[in-house]
Amino acid sequence: MSFSTLVSDLHFRDNANDRASHASRPSAQSTTSSNARSYASTAATSVSVSGDISSQLHGGYSHPLARSWQAERQLTKSMLIYPLFISDQDEEETLIPSLPNQHRRGINKLVPHLEPLVRKGLRSVILFGVPMAPNVKDALGTAADDPQGPVIQSIRLLRARFPSLFIVADVCLCEYTSHGHCGILRDDGSLNNTLSVDRISDVAMTYAEAGAHCVAPSDMNDGRIRAIKLKLIEAGIAHKIVLMSYSAKFSGCMYGPFRDAAGSCPSFGDRKCYQLPPGGRGLARRAIHRDIGEGADIIMVKPASSYLDIISDAKEIGKDMPIAAYQVSGEFAMIHAAAAAGVFNIKTMAFESTEGILRAGATIVVSYFTPQFLDWLSS
Repeated sequence: MSFSTLVSDLHFRDNANDRASHASRPSAQSTTSSNARSYASTAATSVSVSGDISSQLHGGYSHPLARSWQAERQLTKSMLIYPLFISDQDEEETLIPSLPNQHRRGINKLVPHLEPLVRKGLRSVILFGVPMAPNVKDALGTAADDPQGPVIQSIRLLRARFPSLFIVADVCLCEYTSHGHCGILRDDGSLNNTLSVDRISDVAMTYAEAGAHCVAPSDMNDGRIRAIKLKLIEAGIAHKIVLMSYSAKFSGCMYGPFRDAAGSCPSFGDRKCYQLPPGGRGLARRAIHRDIGEGADIIMVKPASSYLDIISDAKEIGKDMPIAAYQVSGEFAMIHAAAAAGVFNIKTMAFESTEGILRAGATIVVSYFTPQFLDWLSS
């Protein structure tokens, strides 16, 4: 209905009201006028309705609480996993320049850092070991499962000091190998998948036996989920260890700050032959199917914001499973850089980006924003 038609209808209704007030009793004409008034009233109330009444949506999110009800998933503290870089230098506490507000910490600095966060509601951490001592790295990454190494010592410490804290141990060799790749190499520099899987599964077992609640292989070697699951079963501990697979981990330029923190940059080449190509949606779907079939309990997608379609695919394929997403160091650093340039408010963008990840299907988020979220979610 046009605005001019509406005005005419309203004018007709006013005149009809005047006539009706002077009439002593109803007549055929007044009945007609009543019908016209009813039509005019309906027309007036539907002036902004361009279609069916179901097109009226604003009322459903007119209040802040009502807006929150529109989300299929709302961010809670229990969804967050906080990444920690654990140095083999016990007293180290070094700021990572490319990763804002994040530090590499020795074991003696862990408890003072985590105590206030646990009080605020921190539920889970993921541990990345960072060997800094000279000559500790070798071709096999033997320091990865050193009983005196940073990860195993941290698992034991955190289990003792924070009994309610859920501890995830990342499982990879890149931080510990002299070449910086995620497995054992052949003489020609290519990845030896068979030897790598055997080594990765041994490291995962060591972390599980040390007390990790969850082992999370991030190496992307074919078949490592099955190998880890079988060893957990053989050891009689599969019933109490969560196996979280980095099933859809894509190669790309978003990991730079992490590699600065962990000292895990390859000394030659890249990881494109074992991490997924950015356009490889079909490969990601196949990897997710494979890892579910091999016994993964949780599927992870990494990075997150550039791969929301893959998170959605993971939820579709693993509809009965938790889906994790890692908002990686490059994503975190970009948000900080844009906020520093005045592009947006950092808190607003932290929530928007994370809510997008949840909307795509994730129920777990590995996030460097976790300390801030613990405050923001409380307020």
